[in-house]
Amino acid sequence: MEKLDPTELISIGQRVLQAEAEAISGLHTRLDETFVKACELMYRCTGRVIVTGMGKSGHIAGKVAATLASTGTPAFFVHPGEASHGDLGMVVDRDVVLALSNSGETGEVLTILPVIKRMAVPLIAMTGRPKSTLARAADVHLNVSVEREACPLDLAPTSSTTASLAMGDALAITLLESRKFTEEDFALSHPGGTLGRRLLLRVSDIMHTGNRIPSVKLGSSLREALMEMTAKGLGVTTIMDGDRLAGIFTDGDLRRALDGPVDVHVKTIDEVMTRGGTTATPDMLASEALHLMETQKINAVPVLDEEKRLVGVFNMHDLLRAGVV
Repeated sequence: MEKLDPTELISIGQRVLQAEAEAISGLHTRLDETFVKACELMYRCTGRVIVTGMGKSGHIAGKVAATLASTGTPAFFVHPGEASHGDLGMVVDRDVVLALSNSGETGEVLTILPVIKRMAVPLIAMTGRPKSTLARAADVHLNVSVEREACPLDLAPTSSTTASLAMGDALAITLLESRKFTEEDFALSHPGGTLGRRLLLRVSDIMHTGNRIPSVKLGSSLREALMEMTAKGLGVTTIMDGDRLAGIFTDGDLRRALDGPVDVHVKTIDEVMTRGGTTATPDMLASEALHLMETQKINAVPVLDEEKRLVGVFNMHDLLRAGVV
């Protein structure tokens, strides 16, 4: 097998990246009134943006639809081949269709044009040929033509698909900013992601409540506190003065107490606990609680409601399990 030349490999890769960078750069000057009209149609759409495309353009169309949907513009991908066999029923007259085809002559896409026109659904076309059938049939045409593909044979869709993808991103982000879409809005559509957990998860979602709260009364022996900590397995116990939180006792407090001679049967928890201490509220964001724990260098936090009643406890392991850390 012929040995590959590292220098040549790097040179080819750089040439491809340069070609695709030029393809994207060339779109910059084409953002004119047609781009504005496309944005307006999608912004004012009371239905969904139906994105379609075949082959490599179909893969790009799927990604564009996903980006639109996750940034505040309801959208989904419809395969043009399946559309002509029933899936076009997904399209209603309140929708907008965004069709991708580099040639503008993709048979499967052209087949569904008469139905789209009959439904009076606005059609936005994204092609590399402004005089193509699809471009001429569209209400708005976005020109994503490129001088050349990165493929040396000028055959495999490379620069052209990159240009279409970039134009799709330009549409999505322009709409995002126009809608005043926020981090919180993004989190609502990404509840399973890191951002979603950071912006949506609250202390009340992770804290231990009821009988799962480790707790002993003020005046209890250190032994009783240790037994409660062991039983609840959180590395902490709260100390209650009636129905009020008097303090907290943690693994760290135990290590400090054991530095000197101590009789766990005689010494009371009052003598070794941390009085008062850091607390959280149920509606505090879990990410804020994490910052609080890191700042205070603590591993467990009691949770008090508005009336200062103990309603829960959580520790760093709870944040880890929830994926906040």
